[in-house]
Amino acid sequence: MTRADSAVDILVVGAGAAGLCAALALANSGHSVALAGPLEAASNGRTVALFEGSLRFLRAQKLWPDLASIAAKIVAIDLIDATNAPVPIPSLTFAADEIGLNALGANIENDKLVLRLADLVRRNPDIRRVEDLVADIEYHTDGVTAVFASGRRIDAKLIVAADGQRSTMRKKAGIGTRRWTYPQVALTVLLAHERPHHDRSIEFHTRSGPCTLVPLPPRGEAQHRSSLVWLMSPQEAQRRHGLDADYLAADIAHEVEEIYGEMRLDSDPGFFPMAGMRAARLTGRRIALIAEAAHTFPPLAAQGLNLSLRDIAALTSSLETARQAREDVGGAAALHRYAAAQEPDIDIRVRGIDVLNRSMLSDALPVDMLRGLGFFAMSALGPLRRAALREGVLPHHRRQLRSAPRPTPGAIF
Repeated sequence: MTRADSAVDILVVGAGAAGLCAALALANSGHSVALAGPLEAASNGRTVALFEGSLRFLRAQKLWPDLASIAAKIVAIDLIDATNAPVPIPSLTFAADEIGLNALGANIENDKLVLRLADLVRRNPDIRRVEDLVADIEYHTDGVTAVFASGRRIDAKLIVAADGQRSTMRKKAGIGTRRWTYPQVALTVLLAHERPHHDRSIEFHTRSGPCTLVPLPPRGEAQHRSSLVWLMSPQEAQRRHGLDADYLAADIAHEVEEIYGEMRLDSDPGFFPMAGMRAARLTGRRIALIAEAAHTFPPLAAQGLNLSLRDIAALTSSLETARQAREDVGGAAALHRYAAAQEPDIDIRVRGIDVLNRSMLSDALPVDMLRGLGFFAMSALGPLRRAALREGVLPHHRRQLRSAPRPTPGAIF
């Protein structure tokens, strides 16, 4: 066997937001870490809404102070039914002060988040950065060797796969997937607009899916900015893809009922076909899947990176338990502990998002009645609404997130 160039405790594969966060969290836990793969900082109008549970995790990892300056807080979420359903479906508001928080979370432009995290990785002496692609993996008695496209080799006890929904590491580990598609395309773009957003996210539910505006910080002369995620049919996406910037901005303003007045595009738009994926299992021999290597679903309820950070928190906790018990951090016991902790959370989120999305696409009267009943119950019953809100922004069963510190008085958000 060819000798490896170096050895680490954990090799994280994938340098998007999730991979960068995983490398930082694992290094902060005392592991020697290598992070492999090119930086994934494409924008295309995409942002990341992080809820309070995620912010507590980032504060516990001492990452949030470096990220807060590029974020806009979200104090409330307004849900407005625009499906023209034959049964009345009331509007619904989830507000931070109802559950004793200053904000429900924060919204950050994806490329800015990745670049800021990459800088933190660069400054961390316990993380070795390797921008090569991993081409293959070789197993041996007490570890695994990653073989890079350049010929470089790195030994590790564990590989953490954060290399996206087409994960090479998942395929190398022989872990299958279940995939499904939706008759939708997501339009994402950053917007400047005439009126202030007052730190509120607004989500219009339409027959083609949600159309959501999320607050962004000011930039230059654009004092009022938001990000847009608008799910629509492939036909409408194709039509809008051909519009020039002014016509597309006017189309968006019309769709959101001119709620913020005139709008203009503040980035290039992106168009993404909607699909879902769930890995058959979270672990293989000396490999743990996190983030989009393990699960993908439509951008509803801002669950994407929030769930990925809970993957990282669960994995970090499981490996810490293994180390304290003098177990192999890449061994079967540590990986079983991670899967047992996180699989129920993933199943709930993936299924819940699927049901919510399909319920908007259906015009069947019983489905509209059930959706209307759910909205009415949460609007009328404060305890039910607050329970749903807490579970969305601060999942009560996630001990590793709940135990993270709350912001001190005067801290941002």
